[in-house]
Amino acid sequence: MHEKVRISFIAGATILAGLSTTRCNSAPETTNVVQGGSVETIREDGDLIVLTLEGPTTFSASRAGAIGYEADLMKAFAEDLGVTPRFIQMDSIDEILDAMEDGRAHLAAANLTITDARKSRLSFGPAYRNVEESVVCHQSGPAPQTVEALSEVSLSVVRGSTYAETLEGLSEDYPALSFETEIAGSALPMLRDVAEQRVDCTVADSHLAEYARRLYPDLVIPMTLTEARPLGWVYNSNISGMDQALAGWFMEAHANGYLMELDEHWFGHLDEFDYVEVLRFVERVEDRLPLYRNYFEAAAEEKPFDWLLLAAQAYQESHWDPDAVSPTGVRGIMMLTRPTAQEVGIQDRTDPAQSVDGGARYLERLYERLPDAIQGEDRLWFALAAYNVGMGHVYDARTLARRQGLDPNDWQNIERMLPLLTRPKYYNSVNHGYARGYEPVRYVERIRDYYNMLRANVPV
Repeated sequence: MHEKVRISFIAGATILAGLSTTRCNSAPETTNVVQGGSVETIREDGDLIVLTLEGPTTFSASRAGAIGYEADLMKAFAEDLGVTPRFIQMDSIDEILDAMEDGRAHLAAANLTITDARKSRLSFGPAYRNVEESVVCHQSGPAPQTVEALSEVSLSVVRGSTYAETLEGLSEDYPALSFETEIAGSALPMLRDVAEQRVDCTVADSHLAEYARRLYPDLVIPMTLTEARPLGWVYNSNISGMDQALAGWFMEAHANGYLMELDEHWFGHLDEFDYVEVLRFVERVEDRLPLYRNYFEAAAEEKPFDWLLLAAQAYQESHWDPDAVSPTGVRGIMMLTRPTAQEVGIQDRTDPAQSVDGGARYLERLYERLPDAIQGEDRLWFALAAYNVGMGHVYDARTLARRQGLDPNDWQNIERMLPLLTRPKYYNSVNHGYARGYEPVRYVERIRDYYNMLRANVPV
């Protein structure tokens, strides 16, 4: 049985109060984070203390553990070290930078832009992503495209951020430029304020700005303030070997494609913005999802996936419409065929509780049937593709991958192979013949997109 991964996290800036911390699902304990030591002593201790900020592209705590782009990246690094990441959620950028300057943690991972000013007081690891600073406004309000025009709008940004630094620098040449600052873990609260028209504009990293448009489709990005600048982790320079460990791991993560894969997972589809579709989705999150949330939560119990993933799949299948019917006869909120419903013991496909439960059990069966060599999130994407197109065609795509010298257990390779099953040259050479191979690829992409939007916008 493949289990959900659980990662330790600590809510609140407890590291500032004598480092009395609380593990997820355990009793309180006291940890003394050494200001010196080495990577080897961290391995012996087994814990990697990581400061972070709450946000959809950084870290969020859930019942399934830590989620977020930064969280995923840190978990991979910690796994390579053979330790457990203990995330400590701080309240502001300034708190993180001050705590790291004092040597009160091993690492800080919080979408921190590497600047000369920050490098003068802190040690940064290798850059792993480049971002621009984007001005974000409401589509029905002012949309400045110059700094002069920006001086005429109400503007609020994260306190202690590079956005504030950038605006302060610009104000030297444009004295009319003014802005407010707020303490926040990310720009998301300010983006929400813009969406609700409490303030005209804000500034956010480009990837977060695009991400936020999936939550608030009325947001627009009229201009950028900076060229692309790198993000990096801050590390405790008193820990011997940490700089080499980071340099070596990031070099390998670049070389083996992990960073590209993680970027694609979190941000790969953000350029496919469809205002009408996202607006419809956001409306249905408010209007329809609460009607069925309990069913998704119950169905996901003891499953290798969480209820948000199941809800995302159901949205792709039926837009959470229990009466949905396709021309081919599949029906219900999980769009089950009659044979599949019989296989999982469902009597009424239009009953939402039965349909969700049946769909979850069928997806779990597909997940468990896959070869053990398919691991991690790839295993889930394979199972979803099989739900859509059938396991036989997924196996055929794996066969094609082997023939081309590709890893058949890597979802990115299968994404490339499935569309080949529309071409006689390929489908005539495999066991299960023709398939509409583009459909499962798009199916999985959309579910991943809805899943990320739900994770960012729905309390768990």
